[in-house]
Amino acid sequence: MSDIIFEPLHEGVEPPRRATEASAGHDLALCLSGGRVRVFVGGVAEVRDVVADAAGATITLAPGEKALLPLGFKAQLPVGYEAQVRPRSGTSLKTDLVIVNSPGTIDADYPDEWCVPVKNGGAGALTVRHGERIAQMVLARYETLSFTRGAVARTTDRAGGFGSTGH
Repeated sequence: MSDIIFEPLHEGVEPPRRATEASAGHDLALCLSGGRVRVFVGGVAEVRDVVADAAGATITLAPGEKALLPLGFKAQLPVGYEAQVRPRSGTSLKTDLVIVNSPGTIDADYPDEWCVPVKNGGAGALTVRHGERIAQMVLARYETLSFTRGAVARTTDRAGGFGSTGH
């Protein structure tokens, strides 16, 4: 595998890291250095200012609100790889932060800042903090295949769509 090209967009932003040598996923940390976050309320986008105080920078989401949480970097994957963005198990258990399109895919030709689309799935306000590990990415190789027009033959006695295996 070739290396991933990593471009930090703010001072202090580090590449994603695996927590242990055997970890499949690289932790993704929230970067609020840009000062603003795109939040979606009822499907309508707005830009919200980050709140900064002595304890650090935060953004708060009301119940049901979605946001694109920035990671503070751009990265270019080698062709033939994707980055699958998934929840971190600890974050999923300890908070109401939901990754809305999990797993999401970042393609090798995506040129912009990496963000994580999230939703506050709880009944109360949810505050996330700069530097907090909010998700993880798992790298995966993929194949590209062409579609050829033709008849699809039945290869088993299975039929009936979803749930057709009876289990």
